[in-house]
Amino acid sequence: MKAKYLLTISMILLVQFLLASAIPELIKNSGCSTDYPNSNLLVIFDSTDVNVQESGLSYVNTHILYKVLTTTGAKKLNVIKFGYDPLSAYIDIVGVTIYRKDGSIEEVDVSEVLDYPAPARMIYWGASEKMVEVGRLEPGDAVEVFLFKKGYTYALLYDNEDEQYIPPMRGHYYDIVPFWSSDPLLLKYYSVSVPQEKLIQYRFYNGEAESSVLLENDKLRYTFIKKDIMPIKGEPRMVDMSDIAPKLLISTSPNWEAKSLWFYGVNEDYGSFTSTPDIDKKVADIVKDAVDEMDSITLLTHWVADEIRYSGISMGPGEGYTLHSGEMNFTDRCGVCKDKAGMLITMLRAAGFESYPAMTMAGSRIDYIPADQFNHSVTIVKLRSGEYKLLDPTWVPFLRELWSSAEQQQNYLMGVPEGADLMITPISEPENHFFRISGNSEILKDGTLVGEFLLTAEGQSDASIRRMFTSNYVSEWQSSVEKELLRVAPQAEVIEMDFGKPYEYLASNIHLKVSYRIPNYAIITDEEIIFTPLVAANLFKRGMSHMYFNANPKKRNFGFRDRCSRLIELSETVKLPAKGKLIPIEFEEKVGDETSSFEGTMDLNGTNFSFSEKVILSKRVYEAKDWPSFSKVVESQKKFAETPIIIDLTN
Repeated sequence: MKAKYLLTISMILLVQFLLASAIPELIKNSGCSTDYPNSNLLVIFDSTDVNVQESGLSYVNTHILYKVLTTTGAKKLNVIKFGYDPLSAYIDIVGVTIYRKDGSIEEVDVSEVLDYPAPARMIYWGASEKMVEVGRLEPGDAVEVFLFKKGYTYALLYDNEDEQYIPPMRGHYYDIVPFWSSDPLLLKYYSVSVPQEKLIQYRFYNGEAESSVLLENDKLRYTFIKKDIMPIKGEPRMVDMSDIAPKLLISTSPNWEAKSLWFYGVNEDYGSFTSTPDIDKKVADIVKDAVDEMDSITLLTHWVADEIRYSGISMGPGEGYTLHSGEMNFTDRCGVCKDKAGMLITMLRAAGFESYPAMTMAGSRIDYIPADQFNHSVTIVKLRSGEYKLLDPTWVPFLRELWSSAEQQQNYLMGVPEGADLMITPISEPENHFFRISGNSEILKDGTLVGEFLLTAEGQSDASIRRMFTSNYVSEWQSSVEKELLRVAPQAEVIEMDFGKPYEYLASNIHLKVSYRIPNYAIITDEEIIFTPLVAANLFKRGMSHMYFNANPKKRNFGFRDRCSRLIELSETVKLPAKGKLIPIEFEEKVGDETSSFEGTMDLNGTNFSFSEKVILSKRVYEAKDWPSFSKVVESQKKFAETPIIIDLTN
């Protein structure tokens, strides 16, 4: 059945205007710094035209026109730079033209384009950058850039020159097109021409764009235009911009199940998880004392997590979606997430388990159009019950979890032989990540505070405290603990501490016991005693990431993220040098709802003052509507931390 494809008249006129109008007129009429008072650059238009071949290979032409609004913008634009991976993409800065505000026009010599290794940290895969110097610019100047690119983002196996630019899922095309900008953007144009027989799925998220489909000979051209795109004002700790800003997802893949089957097949065909005698020997040694299947899985996961260093140095066949062989990873003892995931799969299979890779997106949502919105690779193992369990050897070094709960509410796709749909990781219950400090102390007559406290934690809270030890030299362990106390009370003296054996993390959760003495901690007069309970005063704040939020905004426009779901329980009993009357501070004993809540009490019984706090944070990713409750919880806990206790001695 033939469908009718129409290009709207307004879009035709708009495209013709871009192609036919004099660039100087566009620059002149686009506005100046007074029209965009908070911006340094103006993007007059950003036009992308994609031509997709039958193989999935794409040729991309980009045409961008910038206008300088301020001297800061001039500095930002005096070098044009584009990054790419030579293994999977080719890029060429075709032309750069400068339109001076005095009306003169200069062509930049693109033969002087530099091609050099991109700065790298921890992943050294040979990424490159092409750069051309534009030179000195002034507010009012404009720069026009023409760019040609072929290829895609990730590298795979290839046999000849053009083969290396064909996407991993051969014959298919996808793109994730942001329709947002950090600078004002007057017009964004994206058009892709695809062979007529390829089924295209697309959806525009978080806004609207003018769109059309036009039949051109044997191809279909999909065009999307959006005008007057203004920068989105971000909020601290908000969800990723791609979760809330306008974007286009487009893909020829029929569904996520097809992607799952492809991901399974490409790694099995490559032999990514074939074991060797050396690997078999190591696996047997690791699990020799295991008592059940979960014990074996735990031991293997943490061996890979702790013993395979995160550093991407391996090159050649196996980059991108194909995981390097187990033999390579075992020999190198280093790699990135996919290498650690592949090493664990290899070892689990050597131990007799059924195990496969999975792809996920750390930091943002994966929307349902099957464009490849992935940046992280993990492992799944099939238990005897038939249930698949997620494992992440990249994020759990020296962590008591097998799957990091900092990744809860995160989409993932399993590469399994039966195929799988897109899934989401579950919320981890707050009690799995408890953070507790209980203290007993005494205020002496001269204001000195003496006492001790016990800190215990589990899950992600355990990790935040344990990292004080596992990320430092042993010689610095004691000073790391002292710094936490000195941050609250600079005159504090640690008398004794016991932090157990931090590297033996599978044996027990963290237990940190500290005895201390703090001269001049409390203010004591004939009329009153003034002090702040030490445990309440943001002690070991590193274990309470919610306390870094600014609770003042009354509302938020976007969702936000905390480190993890969490249960916080703080309590302390303080013996006073004299009896008196507690001057109550203003606070609500119970606030919040099912997403986040706070309960607090304080009491004076004779010379014993006591307080307790309980905070429940039920998830990692929150909606904007959760902010009033969340902020109230933070505000209530801060009140305990920042409001001194006053004991009236005159009664």
